[in-house]
This record gives sequence, structure tokens and C-alpha cells, in this order.
Amino acid sequence: MASIRTCRPLTQFASILRQQGALGNRQISTYTAKRLPARAATNCRVLPHTISSFHTSPRRDDGERAPTDFGALDVLGNTPVPSTSIDVCMSDGFHLNSGARILDGAGVLLVGGEAFSWRPWLSRGEKRLLNKKGQWEVSNDTLGLLGLIWPRPDLLILGLGPEIRPISPELRRHISSLGMRVEVLDTRNAAAQFNLLATERGVTDVAAALIPIGWKEGVGAVW
Repeated sequence: MASIRTCRPLTQFASILRQQGALGNRQISTYTAKRLPARAATNCRVLPHTISSFHTSPRRDDGERAPTDFGALDVLGNTPVPSTSIDVCMSDGFHLNSGARILDGAGVLLVGGEAFSWRPWLSRGEKRLLNKKGQWEVSNDTLGLLGLIWPRPDLLILGLGPEIRPISPELRRHISSLGMRVEVLDTRNAAAQFNLLATERGVTDVAAALIPIGWKEGVGAVW
């Protein structure tokens, strides 16, 4: 009979459980705050860093980084330059990569790998390319060659001479009706843009119409 214990009230038993639970929580929090034993720390291994950093230059035998070869980054380095690319923009004309020269104040129309002398002001009877609103405008007939070729270029680059001006809405609508986009620049930047895109995309996708950089309204292109 000595093994029989007196039953305690349920409320007293619940209070004992709560006290033990609180004590257990304090013990756990105290235990987790302790450091790991030294033996456990020795079992941790640090893996070597085997992945190289992104965009780093290879190291030479002496430990220094090798210089970057910018020539290898030129993706168009081995691409042949079109013969109609502009080598020199002159005051009264252009010098092409093929060796051909367009002089005497004429502009140049570059279409489909061919170069044509271009004088869009002749249809007006005077050397003027601006309308009364100060917008750059040429007649539709001066771009008639673009309507004869097929497939047509996707982009027409206009070089308006020494400075950039807005083109007239009528001219923009006409170019759009041919299924072409238009980019308006001064002649120096237009020539550089044509050279880049013609080399990258081909001469059949890009056309250019350029006025000499020495152009003066009412006077023409002078040296």
C-alpha cells in the first residue's frame, strides 16, 4: 500500500505542468545561447571558392591581370565594309570607300549597294531645301528611285547638311507610304550611322540620302 499515492486536485496538477513547461523553456533558451563545443567546430569544413568572379581578366604567371584585348570585342572586325560606305564628308561632296568621289556640291543617294549623285533642289529651281515653316522638305519625285526597287530598305537615313532640322509632315508621310522608317540627322552623324548599319545589317536593309556638310540655304554647298 506504500506505492499508492494520494491523488492531487486537477487544478493543482495543471499548475505544476505550467511550472515545468516554463522551466523547460528557460533551460532551452539558456542552452541555445551557449557556443558549440570545440569538437563540433573542428568538424566544420570551409569549401574552397571554385567559381571565378564575373567579368574578370585572366591572371598571368606573375599574378597580374592580363590587359583586355579590345580588338577581340569588336564583333564586326572581320565583316567587310560596304563599298558605298562614306569615308570622308567634304564641304561640297563625299568620298566613298570604293574610291569614288561625288563633288560639285551634289548630295548622294545610297541604295542597294549603289551610289547616285543627288540634287533634290533642282525641282524647285533654286538652291533651297526649307519650306516657309522652316521645315526640311523635298519633292516626292526626288526619292522616286526608292519606289522602283524591291525589296525596299527598311530604314532611310536623311543627312540634312551641317545641322539637323525637322522634316515636313508631307515628306514623312511619303516615306512611310513606301514602307520605310526614317531617321533624321546632320550629315556627319548620318554618314556614321549608315556605315555602321550597312556593315551590320547589309546595304539592302538601309538607305541614305545625304546633303553635303557645306550646304547653305539659298547658296548651295560651297567649299
